[in-house]
This record gives sequence, structure tokens and C-alpha cells, in this order.
Amino acid sequence: METPTRIFDFMGYQRSRYPLERAFGYTTEKGVVWWSTDQLIRDAEQLAAGLLAQGLTRGDRVVIVDYINRPEWVIADLACQLAGLVGVPVYPTISSREYRYIFRDAGAKAAFVGGKDLYEKVSEAARDTEGMSLLISLDQRPEIPFWQDLRKEDTTALKAITPTIKPDDLVTIIYTSGTTGFPKGVMLSHNNVVFNVLTILPLIPVEAGMRSLSFLPLCHIFERAVSFAYMYAGVSTLFSAPDRLGGEDGDLKSFRPHFFTTVPRLLEKVYERIYNKGLGLSGVKRVLFFWALRQAADYEYDKVYTGWSLVKKWVADKLVFRKWRQALGGELRGIITGAAPCPVSIARVFSYAGIPVREGYGLTEAAPGIAFSHFAPGKSRIGCVGLPIEGIEVRIEVEEDQYGPGEGEILVKGPNVMIGYFNKPEENARVFREINGERWLCTGDVGCWEQRGDLRFLKITDRKKELMKTSGGKYVAPAPIESRLKESFLVDQAMVLGEGKKYVAALIVPAWSALMDWCRYKGISAGGREQLLADERVVDKYHRIVESVNPHFGRGEQIKRFHLITEPWEPVKNDGSDAELTPTLKLKRRVILEKYQPVIDQLYAQDEKV
Repeated sequence: METPTRIFDFMGYQRSRYPLERAFGYTTEKGVVWWSTDQLIRDAEQLAAGLLAQGLTRGDRVVIVDYINRPEWVIADLACQLAGLVGVPVYPTISSREYRYIFRDAGAKAAFVGGKDLYEKVSEAARDTEGMSLLISLDQRPEIPFWQDLRKEDTTALKAITPTIKPDDLVTIIYTSGTTGFPKGVMLSHNNVVFNVLTILPLIPVEAGMRSLSFLPLCHIFERAVSFAYMYAGVSTLFSAPDRLGGEDGDLKSFRPHFFTTVPRLLEKVYERIYNKGLGLSGVKRVLFFWALRQAADYEYDKVYTGWSLVKKWVADKLVFRKWRQALGGELRGIITGAAPCPVSIARVFSYAGIPVREGYGLTEAAPGIAFSHFAPGKSRIGCVGLPIEGIEVRIEVEEDQYGPGEGEILVKGPNVMIGYFNKPEENARVFREINGERWLCTGDVGCWEQRGDLRFLKITDRKKELMKTSGGKYVAPAPIESRLKESFLVDQAMVLGEGKKYVAALIVPAWSALMDWCRYKGISAGGREQLLADERVVDKYHRIVESVNPHFGRGEQIKRFHLITEPWEPVKNDGSDAELTPTLKLKRRVILEKYQPVIDQLYAQDEKV
């Protein structure tokens, strides 16, 4: 088969080159259920024919929403593509208000619905959406048809549509998380995504027959594109979930993946658990454990160890890091992180442990990849997001009056750039800029170049719209400060404050599991979280964390005050209130500012004394 030009061509390519008995699978109460390449294609084609038989026509928008990753999600997605329908993946954890907004904005005509409470949430929003009458269950339930029952063996009508679908045709509308308001629908073509897959995959040392785990939400373009890449490469993919990964019976140990993609926060949590176990050791074991961790402090990609440093690395591996690899399945060739900046300390310690971590950078509007840290020697740099992907042009509009030397907004041009925002002409006018007759996408991210020989690595320094200006006229980028704070195993989340204020302050959410372990080790006990955070020894510990971070930044960027938050920030609230995080775990700064305004007012109540 020729090189794929449309997303659904990847499954045909797999069948012609690397047909698998275990193409996609997921764990159920009865064990792992697998779809072969042939079964996946057959189900997708028959379901596509069934969707057409239900009266859906080319260009209609179809929602897909589920709490879990599983082959049925992929089948529904592929079926929409084959029938010329436009898939609209939606996060399951968003509010009813956001469901209604997305359904109406997209003009959705149908929806695939997963389990738990999704039918109630989706059906309520569907009743308020004109023309949306078809709901299809991914789990059997009496109220709506089951997806398997819609399949049609006669695919004649489908065969008249699929060959006419072009690479530049709209294939999906993905609604961004929306850190400041209602989400925007990003329109992507087949070519946008296919280009990303074909250019990034050669940079990852995957081979047909390897195993991958998938547990990030498929409704996010990052994991969705990765699933297409594995399909193209002939990699066997097991869908999982963060709570099914660890333990003796977890998917990591039982499936032994070669690769997986993740967000940095999951790696941070893994590291916190390991660190906490170290705190529970005593005597020589404890000393050796933390000695081993310190060996990773100066690790860099491609560093060659010789002599005494090689001996220390061997000892550290023998005592500590070999157990890390075994806990992650024992056969990992690499971990790819995205969606948020990866802390330097995390990239160092995992890579030193023999678990290579590589970071990618992109956004939904770029389908998603823009830059990538290669696995090949000399083509990755800790602290940078990598080299621009071949075929994509990246430029930095330097504004040194607002940012640091050589820093400015990152602009992108290439085949990966979205068609535009759906129904948002004013947003399109804002996000696209014409330079010398060419259309560039303004990413909203601030960055700079780091030169290494003849290579230029891209480094992200902040978000443009998150840049703060103190009352003294000093511009402050909060993201690097927050990232430094979160390198401490005792910090879960942090938000830097200072817009229009005399100095920088911070809200800090403790990593509660780690803090409780630390308190037990120190003999600290209290009646509850508020009492614990009021303990002067705990306050002093966080003060020392802040003091360790401050020297990395200029005087006007240093944190003068902080407040410890008792409750963790979450991407979904059971009480119906606004969540503090987006589904991709980014801070909803507006929500946090509103929620903690009294606390913030108190932090700045004595400006004149600082």
C-alpha cells in the first residue's frame, strides 16, 4: 500500500504491512479483550455503513465521549472518517454547560456515549441541541442503540463515499480546554494529522511488533495522533488508565510496554511515591537511596560516564534504578511527555535511571506537534522541547522589552497548522498573522532558541497571555517559577501572583501524600489539614522550598509571600463548582483568582511592610 494520505489509510497500511492479532486491546473484568487488524477494519467499515443507514450525511458532526480509552473509541472515530463525517471528541469531565455549548456550536447530529453518568449528561445537552437526535451507546443500555447493533454488512453506500475523501477535507473539530472561557473548536484536516504522524514517527525508535500503553485521553489530539502513529508502525497498543498502571497486577508489569506517552504530572507522582518510600527507609539503606538520587543531579543527554563516575552510576543502578525499570515493566525504551512543560529534574532522574524521557511541544491548533526531542544522539537537550519538526517553520517575534534576551512569541507555519476555528472568524483573525504574504499561527507561547553546535533547540519560557506586570512595571513570567516550585516533592500545584501588585506571591498546593510521610518522619502530627499547615515546622519547610527557588530568578521575580492551600486543585468538581484545572491539568487562572480572592487580598494586605 502507498504512503497514507488520510487518517483511516493507516489501518489499511497496517493490514498490508504488519497485520496484528493484537492491534488494540483493553483490560476488562474478564481479562484483556483484543481487536485484530482485520477485526478493527471490519467493525469500522460496517459501523460507518450503519451510520449512513441512520440518515447521517457527509459533513455531519458526530460527538464521541467516554471515560476510558478502548478500541471501541477508535472504531467509532474511524467509522466517522470512512463515512465522511466529522468527529467531535469531547472530554467526559466537563460541565453540563460546556456540553450544551459544544453541541450547539458544532451543530452536532449524533453522539457515541460511554458508560457511567455520560448518558444522562449527554442526553440532557442533546435535548437542547436542534437536530441532534441520534445517541449511540458504547456500552449496552436499554435507552439507546448499541454500536454493534448498528453495523451493516452491506457497505455499498460507504464505498461510494470513502474514495472521494481528500487529504485536505475536514476530519475533526477538537474543542480546546479553555483556560479563560468557553472552548474554541479547532478544525483539523486529514493532512494536518497525517503530516505530523509521518514526520515525528521516524524520530522514535519503534518497530513493528513492539508494545505501547495508552492512557492519556483519546479526546486530546496528542494521544489520538499517537494512536494513529502506532497503527501506522504496526505497534500493539493496550489501552489503560492511570489507576490501572502500577502494582504487581498493573498493566505496566503485565504488558511490559516499550513506549508510552504521558503528561509530566504522572511522572512527578511516580517520583513522589518513590521518594516517599525512600523517606521510610532507615540506616544505610536510606543513605544509599538518597545518594543514588543525587547522582542524577548533573545528568545530561548523551553524557559519557567513565572512571569513578561510571562506577557510581553502576552502583546506583544496582541499588535503586534497576528496581524502577522493573516496576515500569522492565522493557521501556522511552517515555514521551507533552501537554505541559516537563520539569528538568524529572527528565534527568528518569533518563539517568535508564528510562529515556523525551519532550515534545505542540498545541491542538498544530495537530499537535511543532518540536520534538529526538532519541538520536546529539538531538535532544534537557530543558528544551526539541528541534522543530522537519517541514515546519518556527520563528520567534523577539520582544525584549517584555521578555528576556532573545525571547518572544512563537509563530508556526506548515502543513500541520489547523484550517481555523469553527464559527469563529474574529478568533481566526486574531490567531493568524500575515508576514510577507504568508499565514503564520500565533501560538501564544513565549520562547527562545538555545544554540548547540549547528543546531537550534526551542525552549518555552512562558505563555504570552499569562505574563504578569507588577505595579513597578516589571514583567514576570509565572510558568518557569511554578515549574521550579513543583520540582519539590512536597509541591503538587502552584500559582504565581503579582499582576498589578508590588511584589510576587504564590498559592501552593502541597503534595499531601508526600507531606504526610514527611511529617511522620519528623514526628509532626495535627488534627487536620488546616492545623497541619499552620504548624510552624511545616511553614518553615515550605519557606525553605521557596527560598531555594528564588535565586534562580531576578529580584523582581522572587516570591515574597505564599499561602498553603488545604484542598487539591482538580480538573472536575463533584459539587458542580468550577474546576481549577483544565482536563489537560493546566491552571484555570481566572477560576483560581476568583476562588481565592480573600486569601490573595490578605497576602497583599501589608504591601507597605514588604
